[in-house]
Amino acid sequence: MRRRFLSSMSGLAALALAGTSPLAQAQAQAQAWPAKPMLLIVPYAAGGPSDAIARMLAKKVGTQLGQPVIVDNRAGAGGTIGVAAMVKAAPDGYTFAFTGPGPLAGMPTLMKMPYAQTDYEYVTLAARVPSVIVVGSGSGISSLSDLIGKAKAAPGKLNYGSAGNGTTPHIGAELLKLEAGVDITHVPYKGAAPAVTALLGGEVQVAMVDVTPVLQHVRAGKLKALAVASASRATQLPDVPTTREAGLPGVQMDTNYGFIAPKGVAPDVLKKMREAVATALQSDEIKDQFSKQGAVAVGSSPQEYAKLMAAEYDKWHAVVSRAKITLD
Repeated sequence: MRRRFLSSMSGLAALALAGTSPLAQAQAQAQAWPAKPMLLIVPYAAGGPSDAIARMLAKKVGTQLGQPVIVDNRAGAGGTIGVAAMVKAAPDGYTFAFTGPGPLAGMPTLMKMPYAQTDYEYVTLAARVPSVIVVGSGSGISSLSDLIGKAKAAPGKLNYGSAGNGTTPHIGAELLKLEAGVDITHVPYKGAAPAVTALLGGEVQVAMVDVTPVLQHVRAGKLKALAVASASRATQLPDVPTTREAGLPGVQMDTNYGFIAPKGVAPDVLKKMREAVATALQSDEIKDQFSKQGAVAVGSSPQEYAKLMAAEYDKWHAVVSRAKITLD
């Protein structure tokens, strides 16, 4: 009789466990997390600004959480390929993405997306990187006004390189064209690193990119920085004027990078990841590395991140509409 009673109780316990609520399951998941390495998808080419910053943070966040964070570059389609891969991942807290605004705010203004905003969670912002307008050192262009003058004298003859359609370097350069009233031909590449390589090789004459991948080349004299498209000068390039100082105050295009996760990850897991990123950003090591790369640490709440991306979408949509940008 006692054995039958215990057997019945075991069966009831199994049924109770099987019927555990999603909230209880999420809480159990959060308590055990992280129990294995995590994947951080970077939807851009290796060697670019997002990749460099992601790898710095991945190492530090992994140390904070006690498990490795493995960076996986999945470039293409303006970052949407990588983000699409992330949203399809299991929402178990072991896959995140580190992305700029392109796949979240830029590409949605240009194409039908392979995912919806409701398919991912904003975790936290992590870094802001000023954009800088650069030309080859042998271009004969010495200032922003000089670039505008040459572009007006020969419409469509100058080429600018970007990290791909719908990326910050693309939309930023189109904003520059609108504000300056010039015609410069767009040449898209699969990431910022290939675009900078093309600029160094003379395939294109100008680019408006994050300061991170061009800083060493500017310091070495291989590239010439004409203006910083930010509200203030870049600490690493104190002698380079802002676009406002150079006469184009409407050209502002910082790149904000942050962590996102598949929809459905347990709130406590997202909180732990956000806290780990915040702690990493406060470390002297990250501050020093960011300073060398031209990045500024920027933490945030998920709500602040979402609000910023909504504002970015409105800004980018206006540029796309005014410039009549298409993916053709």
